[in-house]
Amino acid sequence: MRLSELQKAGRAPGLPLSIELADAAGSEPLQLLTLLRVLPGQRYVGAGLWRGRTVLAKLMVGSKASRDVQRELTGVRLLAEQGLSTPQLLADGVQEGEGGWLLFEFLEHAQSLGEAWSDVELLPVLADEQQAVLAEALAAIGQMHLKGLWQEDLHLDNLLRQNGTLYLIDGAGICVEEAGKPLSRQKVLENLGVFFAQLPKSLDPFIEELLVHYLLSNGEHALPLEALLKQVEKVRAWRLNDFLNKVGRDCSLFSVQRGSLALRAIRREEEAAMLPVLDKADALLDKGHLYKTGGAASVGKVEVAGRTLVVKRYNIKGFTHWLKRFWRPSRAWHSWREGNRLAFLGIATPKPLALLETRVLWLRGRAYLVTEYLSGPDIIERFAPYQDSGDAPESELQALDALFADLIRERISHGDLKGHNVFWANGRWALIDLDSMCQHRSLGSFAKAYARDRARFMRNWPVSSALYQVIDQRLPKTSE
Repeated sequence: MRLSELQKAGRAPGLPLSIELADAAGSEPLQLLTLLRVLPGQRYVGAGLWRGRTVLAKLMVGSKASRDVQRELTGVRLLAEQGLSTPQLLADGVQEGEGGWLLFEFLEHAQSLGEAWSDVELLPVLADEQQAVLAEALAAIGQMHLKGLWQEDLHLDNLLRQNGTLYLIDGAGICVEEAGKPLSRQKVLENLGVFFAQLPKSLDPFIEELLVHYLLSNGEHALPLEALLKQVEKVRAWRLNDFLNKVGRDCSLFSVQRGSLALRAIRREEEAAMLPVLDKADALLDKGHLYKTGGAASVGKVEVAGRTLVVKRYNIKGFTHWLKRFWRPSRAWHSWREGNRLAFLGIATPKPLALLETRVLWLRGRAYLVTEYLSGPDIIERFAPYQDSGDAPESELQALDALFADLIRERISHGDLKGHNVFWANGRWALIDLDSMCQHRSLGSFAKAYARDRARFMRNWPVSSALYQVIDQRLPKTSE
């Protein structure tokens, strides 16, 4: 296959592929075996065989191929020239009208620090194992900054660990201020803001402590904590808006199709599993265990291919109800967006897997939402044995404190905080039924919504009960 043909291969070309990389006689093609990242019609990154060795191949196609190859080359060379560890570039080239390529040594059995973090992220905040991962990353970032470079797309997956050596990858994101001279303080703050913005907010109180690992590699500047925290918040706000835009468009994270007859959105990695679920959602609900039926919504637990899911169907009760609903985003869409918002912010909720809005000439009708199933009890059931004594487990009360602290910090109101919408799962309290959830822009509107949420939550138990008194004393009475 020629590179120009790869451009038309879409998101999932059939593998393996034999790719011609040059017109010269005797040139050896690349055998592409796996794909790690795809931007359809632009970039295909994967592992393959070339001249008898395993390589990491970056194949650029389309009108911007030459520019993309040059950008990657510039970054890789900057890293190498400054003595920073990066996978060896074995070959590169550009063919006019075809595309370009870069072939790197393949780091066998390498682990990204993103994967290493996933292994420890559920441990207590700043556990030794977490600190070890972040220390390794910050040391590498400090070394890069000391040489006048920074990674524009700085995240833990762009740091690969192999046999005790940490490699910087993704040359396309490498930028330079003045090679060989320490990066300016402003650039350092901006780049560290990008790094810390991607970590859980629970780590914010420990940023100053974590900075020690950076300063051991690059102590060129004093780094004012307040300025860094402001930069972190600025980047976080941008990242959230960018992510929420992605939940409604076709991209590497989500498969989205919009048309006059339907809107369908699926998490990209779940597409194959979810398409059959959406196709037979009504039949699955009819056979499943129904929690709620009729009226504005039907909710059921269903079994699909040995997997337990929850399907929620948003019904149209009649013509008058349709007149109120057809012109605005469905409640399924709202729940899809807000569920993804909570997941992005690290607030527990069943993972949203798929959404379907049925339409007739763009006018909305019945809609469906598919999420993961939470097997844990809701808070009413979980705390029932302690209603009279008030002796609920301290760990679960602390988890409740943490949930409310998260909601206050993010200015999120749930809108229907009855106990049946708060589930115990994996050591945390998770929120379900997000039809009325809202992230408020102003403190004033959030304060009123928080007061309503708290009042509704406290009505889950009799005022005279010991449990009510315990929870009432712990939960903040205002949003300030």
